[in-house]
Amino acid sequence: MSEQVESADVIVVGAGPGGASTAAYLAGHGLDVLVLEKATFPRDKICGDGLTPRAVRELIQLGVPIDEQDGWHRTQGLRILGGGMRLELDWPGSATFPPFGLVRTRHDLDELLARHAVSRGARLLEGINVQSPVLDGRGHICGVKAKVMGPDGRATGELREFRAQVVVAADGNSSRLSLGMDRPRREDRPMGVAVRAYYESPRHDDTYLESWLELWAKGTDGAPDTLMPGYGWIFPVGDGTSNVGLGILDTAEEFGTFDYRDVMRRWIATMPEGWTYSEETQQGPIRGAALPMCFNRQPLYDRGLLLVGDAGGMVNPFNGEGIAEAMEAGRHAAEVIASALVRATPGEREAVLRSYTSAMKDSLGGYYTLGRHFATLIGKPEVMRLAVKYGLPRRSMMRLLLKIMANLPQERGGKLDDRIINALTRMTPAA
Repeated sequence: MSEQVESADVIVVGAGPGGASTAAYLAGHGLDVLVLEKATFPRDKICGDGLTPRAVRELIQLGVPIDEQDGWHRTQGLRILGGGMRLELDWPGSATFPPFGLVRTRHDLDELLARHAVSRGARLLEGINVQSPVLDGRGHICGVKAKVMGPDGRATGELREFRAQVVVAADGNSSRLSLGMDRPRREDRPMGVAVRAYYESPRHDDTYLESWLELWAKGTDGAPDTLMPGYGWIFPVGDGTSNVGLGILDTAEEFGTFDYRDVMRRWIATMPEGWTYSEETQQGPIRGAALPMCFNRQPLYDRGLLLVGDAGGMVNPFNGEGIAEAMEAGRHAAEVIASALVRATPGEREAVLRSYTSAMKDSLGGYYTLGRHFATLIGKPEVMRLAVKYGLPRRSMMRLLLKIMANLPQERGGKLDDRIINALTRMTPAA
């Protein structure tokens, strides 16, 4: 077994949307940034593949081409089904957010963003599975140790070590690097689980994302079926397939007692035959993943390590979206790191790096606190039933809820509902 050592200004562990965005912005600041990705592109990621206008804004700011001829499928809004109702709501659009969303499979999106970071000057190493942090005499991270993976996904036996002044953990929900720095998940934050599969369907070019608010899990031992706290989705990919899946919150007493793949199969069986969602048109297995929410791993910065995306539990508790938040975190992280590394003394650098936590909590902290209360409420089946029964028929209320759940209020000024949402998130304490 051999061990090599390589250095950079900043190491980013993980090349998902959060890690790739961090690296692209850092490279744009003129820093030598090294991205370590355990897999080899192209690779898949369990996700709905739907990008709200909040995520589209991040793509635009990053300078990623988003024309439809570049492989994107554009959406104009959200279709909601529940309680016998069918409601179509267009994305609101504002001075802050574009009036459209996008769909792109994570199989394509993650590699596209990683290659974009490389085009900006970042260095990308694939097949590098980071195992543990390297600490200096103060207990601060100054590098990482990693296994080199072969094309078959197995370790080759080669070990490598990488050194940097700052390290970014963008290595997903399990975040081995965060655990190595004594940052376990917080148990007082909601978690979700998502399962999804792709199906060939004539609905592949729909211009609306679709959300089903009534998901029923089959009762056991004669018990009645249970209304689950979450939603099912049908997202058009535009390539002949639909991404069909569901997301469930852990705030229900029954969480973890059901086979969520079975819940999905039973739900799909209720759909019209002409939509062609069946075992015959299914492309690959139903796969699942955890959804870490509401900053469920903290602190977001400590001892040289910043957390970005799922590693820091940045999934939106209202709708399960994590791409926009991960890319936003990458933008903030890069600004803080670039500012810190030009400071003259270690104390000055550390003070600037600590401002990352404040920046993220100023941006999303109050919103996440509201989301935690929302997750607790819809974990009660009776609340979910009332919300579907009395909320859906009120179109003006649903327009407001769309802005809240997708976090789309205009940032300054705007309409009355924008100002109300912004005031609520400012007044609600971040935690």
